[in-house]
Amino acid sequence: MTNQQTFSVAVVGATGAVGQQMLKTLEERNFPVGQLKLLSSKRSAGKTITFKGEPYTVEEATPEAFEGVQIALFSAGGSVSKKLVPEAIKRGAICVDNTSAFRMDPEVPLVVPEVNEEDVKSHNGVIANPNCSTIQMVVALEPIRQKYGLKKVIVSTYQAVSGAGLEAIEEMKTQTKEVLEGNEVNPEILPVGGDKKHYQIAFNAIPQIDLFQDNGFTFEEMKMINETKKIMHMPELEVAATCVRLPVETGHSESVYFETEQGGASVSELKGLLETAPGITVQDNPSEQLYPMAIHAVGKPDVFVGRLRRDLDRDNGYHMWVVSDNLLKGAAWNSVQIAESLVKLGLVK
Repeated sequence: MTNQQTFSVAVVGATGAVGQQMLKTLEERNFPVGQLKLLSSKRSAGKTITFKGEPYTVEEATPEAFEGVQIALFSAGGSVSKKLVPEAIKRGAICVDNTSAFRMDPEVPLVVPEVNEEDVKSHNGVIANPNCSTIQMVVALEPIRQKYGLKKVIVSTYQAVSGAGLEAIEEMKTQTKEVLEGNEVNPEILPVGGDKKHYQIAFNAIPQIDLFQDNGFTFEEMKMINETKKIMHMPELEVAATCVRLPVETGHSESVYFETEQGGASVSELKGLLETAPGITVQDNPSEQLYPMAIHAVGKPDVFVGRLRRDLDRDNGYHMWVVSDNLLKGAAWNSVQIAESLVKLGLVK
């Protein structure tokens, strides 16, 4: 960014996995940070984190900590956001919240800059960052929706354990070692939302992410359904989701079936659209076994799309495989992009 003006930025949840990625992204993007506040729980306060070669002491996230802050990036859990976002707004900060606390609030814009950047203009102090799985899917669908319309989306996700936090990563690694050594496994964390019981993730696939709702879908699945409709301003869009946790450390993968309003677009036409769209890398050459994989998406900000093919029974039906780093585009990178949009559009006072 070339803007010479600098801004006072706070990162809430600075010691967590996403908070760390936010700081790394702010540094790599050379975001115009003037003052920087690193905020966390009382437990993590006092730790030292380096940003652009300078040491910063992590402070406890309290209402008073937001005095003088212009942009606050939140990634410390929904309960923290519900408590502190209003306090930060009172003190003049614009908050970019990475939890589900405000996503479906009709007064709060839910933003993926490649899809609905203009929505940031309608903020009342807070902009919500969507669910990681939703983000990568709508980035891949938007160029197609713009040209051919969108009627229906059915998605199955293959989600990495890092989406459930650092403890889940450790549990997967520990369980893998125990299984390979022939020892008993004692699951304690996954599935998150498993209020009745927990299951082994090593060498397994768990078809539950978050709590089951009365309609049989999980909360994670309902997030994808409702958030997609909100981001695209399409309440009538037909969306269904099945979300599954796999023993992959980082990188969410998705099988997406979609139907366009206008049928007949060739696969090469759709590929051409995606190849020129912002934030997308097309990796699609079946003859060379070229397709996106989670292991290759790690550390990269783009959404990777491949396996694009027409449905065998419907002229307006298509399938594609979508992969992205859930900690980057799915969280930290999208949050920083929103902050960049705020600056670009002159919305930060």
